Amino acid sequence: MKRRDFLKNVTALGVVARINMKTPYDPKAKFDVKVSEVEYRKTKAGRSLLARIYQPAGTGPFPTLLDLHGGAWNAKNRTAEEPMDRAIAASGVLVVAVDMTLAPEAPYPACVQDANFAVRWLKSKAASWNGDGSKIGVYGSSSGGHVAELLAMRPRDPGYNAIPLPSAPNVDATIAYVAMRSPISNPLARFENAERLKRDAMIKNHTTFFQPWDTIHESNPQEILERHEKVTMVPLLIMQGALDDNMLPSIQEKFAKTYKAAGGDVRYELFEGCEHEWVAAPGPQTDRAREMVKAFIARHVNA
Repeated sequence: MKRRDFLKNVTALGVVARINMKTPYDPKAKFDVKVSEVEYRKTKAGRSLLARIYQPAGTGPFPTLLDLHGGAWNAKNRTAEEPMDRAIAASGVLVVAVDMTLAPEAPYPACVQDANFAVRWLKSKAASWNGDGSKIGVYGSSSGGHVAELLAMRPRDPGYNAIPLPSAPNVDATIAYVAMRSPISNPLARFENAERLKRDAMIKNHTTFFQPWDTIHESNPQEILERHEKVTMVPLLIMQGALDDNMLPSIQEKFAKTYKAAGGDVRYELFEGCEHEWVAAPGPQTDRAREMVKAFIARHVNA
């Protein structure tokens, strides 16, 4: 009996070990991808916020990435970065892109609250799509990068953590890493640039989102670091177009240097010949951006 019990225990331990053993993420792998959509919450105005799920074929568990769209806080939705999302998912990453509240519906911090909720929701749901919810990464574009930086730096901020998740009340919004394309790391600097260039639509995007106006300082990642606020520092990848006249490269580089000086791990990459939204068009620099994001994910999920 003792020998039989011993063999049973060994077998059980072997099964547990196989279950807990994760296959390393290979950025060069190729998977078929299934796309589906679910509602993850409603805004105060009653609008459904949807999540688009890019699920690699296979049992996983796959690394899990939350995509936060751009649109100057006033436009776009979960479909904005579909080519990037598909490319990353096809390498074996569960990618979930979410809608966020737009500024005409509700100003700051509504969309940051959505993102905070989305992280907690995704942690609790990732396994149902064969994702690993234990280490969530974020991909953010433009204003979505601004949201991602705030999310990363203030994961337990009570103002951002305002939407309850009754199904998983003890799950927090901490994230493991953030990859970004053209993030608005200094919204005041972008506003001042829009004023210089007389871009009325962009000026209005800022005045609609930052209400009251002083919130442009309270929620400014550059100023947060300069105020020496106590923040959470996660690894950042910042991909910036050299020809970007929307978020100036000099402003972006300053943020990267400030983040690094504060003790953060940041990789800043300049893409020559590229404007603000270069990844929207096929080409060598878009391919380079996709490979860079995948390599960044591998670095942090395989560590």
